[in-house]
Amino acid sequence: MSQQITLPQTTKGVEAPTERRPRRRRGGSMNLMYVPAIAMVAIFMIYPLVQGVGLAFTNWDGYSPTKAFVGFDNFARLFNDKTFLTALINTLIYGVGCTVLQQIIGLALAVALDGAGRSKAFARALIYLPVLVSPVVMSMMYYFLFQYDRGALNDILVALGFDRIAWLSTGPGTVTIVVLINTLQFVGISMVIYLAGLQGIGQEINEAAEVDGARGLRLFRSITLPLLRPAIISSMIINLIGGLKLYDVVQVLTGGGPGYSSHSVSTLIARSYFGQQAAGYASAMGVALFVLIAVVSIFLVTRMDRTGKDI
Repeated sequence: MSQQITLPQTTKGVEAPTERRPRRRRGGSMNLMYVPAIAMVAIFMIYPLVQGVGLAFTNWDGYSPTKAFVGFDNFARLFNDKTFLTALINTLIYGVGCTVLQQIIGLALAVALDGAGRSKAFARALIYLPVLVSPVVMSMMYYFLFQYDRGALNDILVALGFDRIAWLSTGPGTVTIVVLINTLQFVGISMVIYLAGLQGIGQEINEAAEVDGARGLRLFRSITLPLLRPAIISSMIINLIGGLKLYDVVQVLTGGGPGYSSHSVSTLIARSYFGQQAAGYASAMGVALFVLIAVVSIFLVTRMDRTGKDI
């Protein structure tokens, strides 16, 4: 005979209703934090850009309350202005020359100074130090260095029995000196970018390549350099934009001289706007420079995106 056992039923306790706290909408507060930055960009970047584009189609002198619409006359004038074409060529030389030199020197310094050690850390800080100095101050230092009568270089040459050299008397010589000055001041930026790229390459990659027989220059060319392509393009973007809009060194060192032979587009814009009271024409030059920088930047950024996908 089977005995049936019944278990006592237990009543489930009724849970006390919990008070729901209202959820904070973090998205709204986060969006409000963008407002100051957006306002700053709109006031100091977008508005001047739109205003400059509008002035490029006028004959405004920069001071009169009235201005007349002239269509594309200012832009047509650019292609017939030998001074602007000279400044445009100089601008391209400044941009490309500074960029190429800074990539070569910066990469060499990064490879040489990569790693731990007080001496390397001191050398890295010393090379990067000019980046923190105002370009105007650096240009004044080099101005007193290259002066004909009281320049330090010519004083040294005279003391050694040589004749003085007019360093800044010719257009090509002045353009070359400007490229060298800008390169020496900002090569630290390229060095830091390449150092970050080198330190981002895993040691196991180099060890595996060495096992396969890649050493020295072959290791650098086949492994290190391809992995540095994002760093190379990033450095090129920064250096090229800085070179294309170069103003401080040219203005302080030569003022665009001798004649107009060392002008960049930026210094010529300032001269046309304030010196010749041709604000409309200066705005047209500014628009042309903006388009040039935008096209180059978009091309390099596109290349960087493709490089990242390839790697």
